Amino acid sequence: MPGKFGKPTDPDYEARLAEFEARIARGEKIEPGDWMPEEYRRQLVRMISQHAHSEVVGMLPEGAWITRAPSLKRKMILIAKVQDEAGHGQYLYHAAETLGVTREEMLEALLSGKAKYSSIFNYPTLTWADIGTIGWLVDGAAIKNQTMLAQCSYGPYSRAMVRICAEETFHHKQGKEMVITYAKGTPKQRAMAQDAINRWWWPALMMLGPHDSDSPNTPTLVKWGVKTKTNDEVRQEFINEHAPEILEAGLTLPDPGLRYDEATGNWVHGPINWDEFWAVVNGNGPMNKERLEARRRAHAEGAWVREALAAYAARRQQTAVAV
Repeated sequence: MPGKFGKPTDPDYEARLAEFEARIARGEKIEPGDWMPEEYRRQLVRMISQHAHSEVVGMLPEGAWITRAPSLKRKMILIAKVQDEAGHGQYLYHAAETLGVTREEMLEALLSGKAKYSSIFNYPTLTWADIGTIGWLVDGAAIKNQTMLAQCSYGPYSRAMVRICAEETFHHKQGKEMVITYAKGTPKQRAMAQDAINRWWWPALMMLGPHDSDSPNTPTLVKWGVKTKTNDEVRQEFINEHAPEILEAGLTLPDPGLRYDEATGNWVHGPINWDEFWAVVNGNGPMNKERLEARRRAHAEGAWVREALAAYAARRQQTAVAV
């Protein structure tokens, strides 16, 4: 069971908080049975559950192409990837449960629309090239964020990220290989790859979160070691890696303001359409309603499985007691 969750009104809060922050400064991991500030717990539940929701909802745009994969090899790769994403969701839901929140509470928040998930998954996958582009750009952005979170001060989240990052790295390499293959292919394949890059570049930048000045939670998360880098820092790392690789593949990026700054060694991007970002986050993206409806339908249709598992567990427990 989780340890105490301290509140500022507690008489010993300041002393416990000082000890808690000293542990983080020493690089120690906070574990489920340890004392922690209630705000630390709240932020972790929000972050980890949203991350879990993103993995589960993220199965939908790619899963739609399993039956339309161009070859058996590509179909098997995509099936394996979607299965990995389901597993990532499970790891993360388990990590969140160590903080005293139940799976049912998290799923209810998702299905009711109260909980958020990554904005990127509210965009449609229009062609097969989108599957490769998601692997290269979306998983590439996720890896930058997740590698940081593998250093998170909360032990269960940190350990879940280590395994997830290993699998996401494989997905990233697969996506990159796919897009480069099409970029070197027929004019039609090249045009398909370029179109996908055009549509996914900006959403990939947005999925790393708002500018630091518009991210009120970041200072607290950095102070308590949940995040070791800010949104803008992670976004810059992503651009520095992916912009030159995409250009080297002979493709272009839909950003006329993109340039390399020799003084800083960074690629500088043009203005991001944050109005679009907030519209998608607030439920008004191209696929928000469809994504949530798909999860609600799957949850309802899977009720019999959950009931059967509960009945089976109860029966085993009765048998064990009888013996």
